[in-house]
Amino acid sequence: MPKIKPISDLRNYTEVLCDVSEGSPVFLTKNGRGRYAILDINEYEKIMASLTLLNELSRGKKSGEEGGWVLHEDVSAYFASKKND
Repeated sequence: MPKIKPISDLRNYTEVLCDVSEGSPVFLTKNGRGRYAILDINEYEKIMASLTLLNELSRGKKSGEEGGWVLHEDVSAYFASKKND
């Protein structure tokens, strides 16, 4: 169940922060509409890592489409040759 509170509850911010936990953010409303989210730092870092990974995957896909794909046999051979060095 999402934790939704009016922004005026920040007057007692200690209580609001106690409700924040990993996987359970607190959403703050302003004039009855969602406006802010307070996240646990670990959850924030996971989200940022996921965004970074998705961005890199997107760049890789674009690179493959524009410059051509590398066959897995070529990759295996490349790393096998590095292993022997």
